[in-house]
Order: sequence, then C-alpha cells, then structure tokens
Amino acid sequence: MKIDWDWKSVATNVALIVSGSIIFVIGMNAVMIPQELLSGGVVGVAIILHYLFSSWDIGHLYFLLNLPLMVLGWFSISRRFMLYTLFGMVFFSLAAAWIKVPPIAFKDPLLGAVLAGVVCGLGGGIILRSLGSAGGLDILAIYLNSRWGIRVGIVYTAVNALVLLVGAHFFGLEKALYSIVYVYSSSRVVDSVMAGFNRRKMVLIVSSDPRAVADFILHKIRRGVTFLRGVGGYTGTDRDVVLTVTTLTELPKLKDAVFSIDPEAFVIINDTLEVLGKRHGKRKVY
Repeated sequence: MKIDWDWKSVATNVALIVSGSIIFVIGMNAVMIPQELLSGGVVGVAIILHYLFSSWDIGHLYFLLNLPLMVLGWFSISRRFMLYTLFGMVFFSLAAAWIKVPPIAFKDPLLGAVLAGVVCGLGGGIILRSLGSAGGLDILAIYLNSRWGIRVGIVYTAVNALVLLVGAHFFGLEKALYSIVYVYSSSRVVDSVMAGFNRRKMVLIVSSDPRAVADFILHKIRRGVTFLRGVGGYTGTDRDVVLTVTTLTELPKLKDAVFSIDPEAFVIINDTLEVLGKRHGKRKVY
C-alpha cells in the first residue's frame, strides 16, 4: 500500500522520536541504571538481562527483543506507524548503546526513583507525541486490542506487573518497590506531556435556556458551541444540550454565567487529552 508522505510532518515526527529517545536514554543511563531500578515492558526485560549479565548491552538487548514484535506489527498494524516505529526502535537502541553520561549519585534511593521517572517520563511522552513509537509494548498492545479487543491499559499493566515481579524475585522486594515509584512517576509525567500541549475542559450544559448560554459562550468567551439533541428521562421533553470546550482560566467565568442565566442548569465538566480542529472557521488548534 502506497503511503503519501508530508515531509514537514515526517521531519516533526522524526524530531520528536529522536529528542524523546535521547532524553529517555539520559535518564536511564544517568539515574535508572546506577540506582539499579527496574522498569516495565521491553525496556524492563532488557534491563533485567543487563543486570544478570553485565556484559550484555541494553541497547543491543532492546533491539533483539523488539525484532519479533516488529514482525508482528508489520503484518497487522498501519505501515506508516510501523515505519516510524522501526526508526524509533533503531535510534533508541543506538542511543542506549552509545550515549554515556556520568551517573548521578543519591543517598536516598527514593529521590533517584522520582528523578528517573521525571526524566524518562518526559522522554517517553515526547516520543508518544509522534505518529510512531520506539517499539516495545506499544506494538503488542495495539495488536491485541485490534485482534481481540483487549484494552491497551490492561496489556501495559499486566506486562509491567510481570516484569516487576520477575525483578523482585532476582533483585529483592526493596528494589521492586522503589521501581514502582519510578514507574508511577514516569507514567504521570507521560500523561502530563501528552495532555499539557493542549489541555482543555469539555463542558456539557443542560439548561432551560440553551440559546442564551450558547450566545454567551460564542460572543463573550468566543468559544465554539455544538447543540446535542437530548430528551429528559423523567419529563420526556426534547431539549438542546450545549457542548463546548474551554480553558481552565475561562471555566470559572463560564460557570458563573451559566448559573446566572439558569440557576437550575446541570453542568458536566470533563478533562480532555487533546482538542484539534477549527475554531470559528480558522484552521488552528481549538
């Protein structure tokens, strides 16, 4: 299948993968490995093998462990995603083998676990902002989800838990517990990086005067509005539900206005990971 490449997009995605991989590897080689922390996924397996057989390089191990996953993904996942991921896997493996940084010493292992989580989470989050990955569990999780409907989060949780249990068996419970701190802090930073570029709040408003609410949002806050057709479960009355997306700073103003217009309004506020599209006809991120 032919892939139409936008070379500006290619350059952006390659830059994300390269910069994210470098940051992750710096955190891994400067903090995680000197602190003898464990990790989840394919990186975690490579680290355990490195600890057991110190002559085996993590970069080479990571590359070899990813080969069967790359074959699996090539025949079952988008070729565009797999080409980016192939590049990411190769670059990450080379970076892990070649980037040597002085270790950072910590008297308190907990501080080392937190710093490793912050740096590696930042790198991992930047990689995931691209249209590919650096290999590893991403491929397996996407394959299992598309083939059998297994949720991605379940795959990550199960595999990471298994890797940490194996690590606890070989290196002791204390190392595994510190590693859980690393895994948790890393996942939180990844979430922040993924959401922080374009964090918004989605707001659903059920009101007796939806047109007045919509006019305020359109002309005072200058945000887009969509009407969703709804039916009251108790009254059976047809009504318009107002849907809009706003920022954290605009949210208090929006809530005050809604309840000024209709004190009996019902407002639902949800976090959004990312919002893309047009705003008032302009081609820009919402």
